[in-house]
Amino acid sequence: KFMSSCICGCVIYLLTGKMAMQGAIGTGSILLMYAAVTMVVEALSQIAQIITDLRNNNEHLVKFFKYIDMPEAGGGITDDCELIFEELEVRDVSFCYPESNTYVLENINLKLHAGDKLAIAGENGSGKTTLVKLVCGLYKPSEGKILLNGKDITEIPFEKYIACIATVFQDFSLFPFSLGENVAASRDYDIARVEDALVKAGLEEKLLQLKNGIRQPVFSDFDENGTDLSGGEQQKVAIARAIYKDAGLMVLDEPSAALDPYAEYEIYKNFSEITESKTLISISHRLSSCRMCDRILVLDRGKVVQEGTHEELVKDIGGKYYELWSAQAQYYYNTSHCSLST
Repeated sequence: KFMSSCICGCVIYLLTGKMAMQGAIGTGSILLMYAAVTMVVEALSQIAQIITDLRNNNEHLVKFFKYIDMPEAGGGITDDCELIFEELEVRDVSFCYPESNTYVLENINLKLHAGDKLAIAGENGSGKTTLVKLVCGLYKPSEGKILLNGKDITEIPFEKYIACIATVFQDFSLFPFSLGENVAASRDYDIARVEDALVKAGLEEKLLQLKNGIRQPVFSDFDENGTDLSGGEQQKVAIARAIYKDAGLMVLDEPSAALDPYAEYEIYKNFSEITESKTLISISHRLSSCRMCDRILVLDRGKVVQEGTHEELVKDIGGKYYELWSAQAQYYYNTSHCSLST
């Protein structure tokens, strides 16, 4: 690129110099041509850089498209019938990351039936997020099996399996498209369902403020009239996305991490309506939300150390759940917005 620009410039300068020596052009024309040549050389240099970048990016894109077009592992269900969530079982599952001998999870067992509400509690690093990623099929167990309706999920096409699951992870993303497209994750969507999902997620007031409603662009990357959402509002949109999907199993990993306690309460006070008849797995560092679930699984260093309802676990004074609850209880006593105290 540099050599071609230099050669081009030198040739033009030589021609200009020759014409000047022959008296074909004056001093003013020489200066004008010098400026023009400089701009041409810079433009050619930029074009060469763009062509080089396109060529390099094209090679990476070809590899990327080949990768995403690879067939997913799994088989067994080949027809087009919808896979209905009835029961999920984690059977003797252990997991360690590749090239590591340290188990992140050890001998995990749990069973969920349609409509069950399960909370997973534990300190940071106890394996909560790893467990839900295994359930979602994003990781494969090092040992043991995960069964959906009695069938090993590795034998089910991935597209069919994930169609049964709606997730909200901590690292969710929104895109600079319309609010409706962000909720539905599609250009085509049911307007009434999108609005209902946003209302259930606690964005009714925000929706009324938007000039174009659910057609309002999010962010201003492509539209200067786009709306910037706060961190809490973005998280509510992610929750609305999970509600809209209407899957049999909802997996919420820290769904209220960016929300203040009052905003969190606004969502959880309608918790039963949001989850309706869905099966739920919920992770939250704020143990007040665990009380909304039928059962709590407590993890510590990759192992299940306790299981039961909030009322049962909080009575076990020597237990891990009581330790975690006691550390947070001061934030829930005597609150003016909600009664979350024990």
